[in-house]
Amino acid sequence: MPNAAPSASMRQRIISAVLRIIGADGVAAVTNRRIAREAGVSLGSVTYHFETQHDLLRESLLYFVREEARHFTELADQCQTDGIGVEDAASLAGQVACGTALDSAQLAPFELYLHAGRDERLREAAAEAFRAYDRLAAQILTALGVPDAERLAATTVAVVMGLQLRRLATGSPAEDLVDALLLLTRGPAAQPAGQEARDRR
Repeated sequence: MPNAAPSASMRQRIISAVLRIIGADGVAAVTNRRIAREAGVSLGSVTYHFETQHDLLRESLLYFVREEARHFTELADQCQTDGIGVEDAASLAGQVACGTALDSAQLAPFELYLHAGRDERLREAAAEAFRAYDRLAAQILTALGVPDAERLAATTVAVVMGLQLRRLATGSPAEDLVDALLLLTRGPAAQPAGQEARDRR
């Protein structure tokens, strides 16, 4: 299938353009003409690869989640192979979740999750996304030896996403996420990440 790679590349460009548009101006701004212009493809290419806007939004959401899952799988694997501790893992999670510069593209998944609340056709994709997050959270917590990892997974995901949203809205530092993860995994008696260094100042 000689055309498979170019076709996949064009599909990827379209999805990336959709995520950029949503991040910049919301779901309502997604039109085929704007996608084509943003992706640098023909209008016909957009409709060829995605018959409906629902297909576009669903595939964009799932693509984002798969990329997130890949990052967090690497983190989970590192926890298992390197035997790193809770504090190091929390710091790594903070880097993965908040390591990129604040920009409108990071708003796209939140826009899509909100849109799924309004459009039931996207809810299964959103549910699939959260199942993936939960599985990865459980894997990371298990690798760290955290008790009740399965039970804590959904709460951990909620904390990470909530603090990501707070960071996007307020510009709060990534350290807030690290401290929250330590609190969740080690309990309120745990010293927040970086607290010892701050106390020495």
